[in-house]
Amino acid sequence: MTSTATLYEQLGGEETIGKVVDYFYELVLADDTVNHFFANTDMEKQRLHQTKFISFALGGPKRYTGKAMAKAHEGMNLQPEHFDAIVKHLREALEHFGVPEANIREALDKIATLKDDVLYK
Repeated sequence: MTSTATLYEQLGGEETIGKVVDYFYELVLADDTVNHFFANTDMEKQRLHQTKFISFALGGPKRYTGKAMAKAHEGMNLQPEHFDAIVKHLREALEHFGVPEANIREALDKIATLKDDVLYK
């Protein structure tokens, strides 16, 4: 793999990211800190949506057509501990699929840039 490959390509594209997202939501839905945010969510739709979003965030094709982060989290009043729990579960899911630590840090650094757009909305 060349060094110009996007993180999306390095991780194996949308198929691999879809598997990571499925495992990620298993962890999220088992966590009482954050699972209530998904009580009335169509999880199949959410998984597909999240796979496209994470794929795009990691340098994949721009097929994410969802709302802006602030708009998508409007009225949820997410707090730092909620954001941190989600990040923890994403890290665990990436580790579960053998993603190298350097790639995990790069992915989580990209996710961290969204924190201000999702908290306290």
